[in-house]
Amino acid sequence: MDRRRLGNEGLTVSALGLGCMGMSEFYGTAEEDESIATIHRALELGIDFLDTADAYGPFTNEKLVGKLIGDRRERVVLATKFGNVRTGDGEHLGIRGDPEYVRQACDASLRRLGVDHIDLYYQHRVDTDVPIEETVGAMAELVEAGKVRYLGLSEAAPETIRRAHATHPISALQTEYSLWTRDVEHDDVLATTRELGIGFVAYSPLGRGFLTGRYESPEDLPEDDWRRHNPRFQGENFRKNLELVREVEAIAEEKSVTPGQLALAWVLARDDDIVPIPGTTTREHLEENAAAVDIAFTEDELARLDEVAPAGVAAGDRYPNMSTVYR
Repeated sequence: MDRRRLGNEGLTVSALGLGCMGMSEFYGTAEEDESIATIHRALELGIDFLDTADAYGPFTNEKLVGKLIGDRRERVVLATKFGNVRTGDGEHLGIRGDPEYVRQACDASLRRLGVDHIDLYYQHRVDTDVPIEETVGAMAELVEAGKVRYLGLSEAAPETIRRAHATHPISALQTEYSLWTRDVEHDDVLATTRELGIGFVAYSPLGRGFLTGRYESPEDLPEDDWRRHNPRFQGENFRKNLELVREVEAIAEEKSVTPGQLALAWVLARDDDIVPIPGTTTREHLEENAAAVDIAFTEDELARLDEVAPAGVAAGDRYPNMSTVYR
């Protein structure tokens, strides 16, 4: 597995990461034994960049990941997040970025993960009631204390990124990016990270699974799957978005790869400052995803993908409530 650098502070990770969220929540029920086997198989394949958050579960995903890496800690680049505040029964309490909460959240994550440091610590969402300088200042104190090695932001706007980076070097910005979510190319987000030398971590690079071609209707999703409430998976939006999937499937068939592999390879081809972190709960899908790192495109193929999947091609918003992104 090739490696890529995130930022200028020394953080390097596998070119493909593993999003662990779905092992605990949001996308139906996952089998814990298969989740364990999937993470262990990822490490065997050289995928060492594991992504979790305190909000996933809530709290249970960090515990799961901590248990799974156990005696493999030195082989893992561990990323987690704070800021989306939830109760133990799953209630959402809003967003917090005040220094006291930053410190509390980090200590709680360290306990759940069973580790003495976090490799990459993200602010999951920006708290507009707290100056970003205060939040990142508290995060910088965690670096000084040895509890965190590198800092990251998620779904932050260009000006927020600049102010944060001026307070303490930011190594990575995590934001949604895929063939059907190319906003960062045109909202100055990607341009800002590249100007500042910040790495870009692309979450949902498979369009929350839609780009794999596995779903023909919303009814294909489990009853408790969060995507049933996502605008892009509903009604006319779903039907329109299937048109994009058909285009992706056609190109994938010509290249003798799966649609998901094609979608992942496209993100990887955007440049080596980008690391996609597709989530999966099975070894089968993990191995399919890992093979995407070996797929190359001709200029004509990339131009064709630009034509079938331009910015704004997807029908529907990314979230039911878009007020917490790009702040």
